Amino acid sequence: MRHLKRFTLIGILFVLITGSLSHFLYDWTGQNPIVGLFTPVNESVWEHMKLLFFPMLLYFLLVISPRSEDRPCLASAFCFGILAGTFLIPFCYYLYTSILKKELFLLDIGIYVVSTLAAFWLAYRLSLSCRLKSHTILLTFLICILFVCFIVFTGRPPVLKLFEDPSASYI
Repeated sequence: MRHLKRFTLIGILFVLITGSLSHFLYDWTGQNPIVGLFTPVNESVWEHMKLLFFPMLLYFLLVISPRSEDRPCLASAFCFGILAGTFLIPFCYYLYTSILKKELFLLDIGIYVVSTLAAFWLAYRLSLSCRLKSHTILLTFLICILFVCFIVFTGRPPVLKLFEDPSASYI
C-alpha cells in the first residue's frame, strides 16, 4: 500500500482523539451500559486499556482492512500493534507507580500517547516486513479473546489490582 504512512499518521490522530473523547463518553451518555462496554466505566487501569484497544480496532476495521488486498500483512501487523499498545498501558503504569509510589496525571496521559505511537509504529513496521503474516489467525484470535474479556469484565471484573477503581477507595 503506497499510502501506509499517511494512513498510519491519520490513525494515530484518530486513536488519540477518539480514545481521549471516549474517556468521558460513558458519563456523557448518562452511564449507558452499551457505551460502557467499549469505553471506560471507572478509573481502573483495565478500563483505560479500552482507550487504545477499541479506537485502534475500529480504525483498522473501517479504514485499513478494506485496503488489505494491496498488503496482505496488514491484519497480522495491526493485530499485533493493537495488542502491544494495549498491554503497554498497564506495563508502563505499574512500572512508573512502583518507582514513584504515586500516580501522576501527566504521566498517565503520556503513557496513553506513547502506547498509541508504539502500537502504530509496530503495525507500520510489521506490515512492511510481513514477519507476522504466518501468525495472522493466532493474533486475530487473541484480539477476539481480549474483545470478549473487555465486554465480560466490564460488568464482572475479577478481584485483581488491574481491575480496581482507585477512585472508589476515596468514597
